[in-house]
Amino acid sequence: MRTTIDNFWQENKKFALFLLLMLVFRSAVADWNDVPTGSMKPTIIEGDRIFINKLAYDVNLPFFQFSLIKLADPDVNDIIIFESNAAGKRLVKRVIGVPGDVVEMVDNKLIINHQAVRYRRINQSNKQEMNMYTENIIGHTHHIQTTEEHNNYGNFSPVVVPTDHYLVLGDNRNNSADSRVIGFVPRREIIGKSTHVVFSLDYEHYYLPRIDRFFASI
Repeated sequence: MRTTIDNFWQENKKFALFLLLMLVFRSAVADWNDVPTGSMKPTIIEGDRIFINKLAYDVNLPFFQFSLIKLADPDVNDIIIFESNAAGKRLVKRVIGVPGDVVEMVDNKLIINHQAVRYRRINQSNKQEMNMYTENIIGHTHHIQTTEEHNNYGNFSPVVVPTDHYLVLGDNRNNSADSRVIGFVPRREIIGKSTHVVFSLDYEHYYLPRIDRFFASI
C-alpha cells in the first residue's frame, strides 16, 4: 500500500503543486468575480466577469482575509470588491466617501465635503423611465443611472465617514443595496479593486459571449 501511495505521489506531484500554486494565486494575488445583478449598471452589467486585483491594497495571507502588509487605501471612485458581513455575501460597489468625508445626497445628486458633484444628463427624452448621467467626482467621470419610480434611496442627510470605513454606492443608484442599506464598509472586509471586465456572457441570449466587453475598462 505504501508503495502504491508513493508511486501515485511521484506521478502527480507536479500537477498537485500546480493546483496549490493556482489556489494561492487566486486567493492572494488575482481572481475574477461573477456579477449576477445589475446594481452597478451601466458600468458593470449582469454576466460580466470582472478582474480582481487582490494586491491593490494589501498583501494578504493566502486562504485567509488577513493583511500581512498594507500597500494602500481605497480612493474615491475605486470599484471595490468586499465580503460584506452585513449583507452576508460578496459585493461590488464604487467608493464615494473615504474616512473623514462628509457625504450627502439630495434628489440622487451627491454633495461631498459641501461641494456639489457635477452631473450631465446623457439621454434627453423625458419619456424614458431610465435617466442616464455622467457623474464627475474629483475629476473622474463615470456613468450612473436612476429611475423615476422607486426612488427611496435618492436622499440621505449628511454623514461623516468613520475611521477605517468607506461609503460605497452602486452606479445603478435606485437599485443597489449599498451603504444606504448595509452601512459603511469596514476596511478589513475589502478584498481588492477592479478596473476591467475579463469576459462577459449574455444571460438573456443563451449565454453567448459579449465580445465587445472582453477586457473592457470599467
